[in-house]
Amino acid sequence: MVDSQLVLYGQTIAYTCYAIAIILIMAWFGLKITRSGKSSKISHAFFYTFVGFLVVLGVSLHIVTYNTIPWAPMDINRDDIKPDKVFNITVENHQFILPSEKLLIKVGEKALFDVTSNDLTYGFGVFRADNSMIFQMQVVPGHRNDILWQFEKPGVYTIRSTEYSGPKGAQMILKDVVVVKED
Repeated sequence: MVDSQLVLYGQTIAYTCYAIAIILIMAWFGLKITRSGKSSKISHAFFYTFVGFLVVLGVSLHIVTYNTIPWAPMDINRDDIKPDKVFNITVENHQFILPSEKLLIKVGEKALFDVTSNDLTYGFGVFRADNSMIFQMQVVPGHRNDILWQFEKPGVYTIRSTEYSGPKGAQMILKDVVVVKED
């Protein structure tokens, strides 16, 4: 599975270049049509060719980046995948209730986080030490809320709520509770 930080970095570069190209051409177009005189004409063929180019480029970016989403293959084939570890987590009264003090996972294992809310809608997110998010999901009472994840790097991760559940929700942080180690 590709690390989500690498995917984010690649997509940031691709979409930033795409946005800059659009902004520059639209600025040029705006400048051309606001000028008076002969130089203000833009041919229809050039304009529609450019718009077609942007559409093809935008669709291509989406097609290319679709396969870089790290969890897509696991979600598509989820019925055929048996998790190596299952963590049943309960959320109630603005607190995560874990099955153990630390959630221990080996690098490469598939971990299923099955989270149940007994009162409100919460978020469940796992974060790196630098506070960047690895993954998150919404936890809705009365519904199945689970996520299957495979950690590719060792590390110690924090769980926090990623949904607004009232003022107490901001304090829903369990530091360094997900521990991923090499075999």
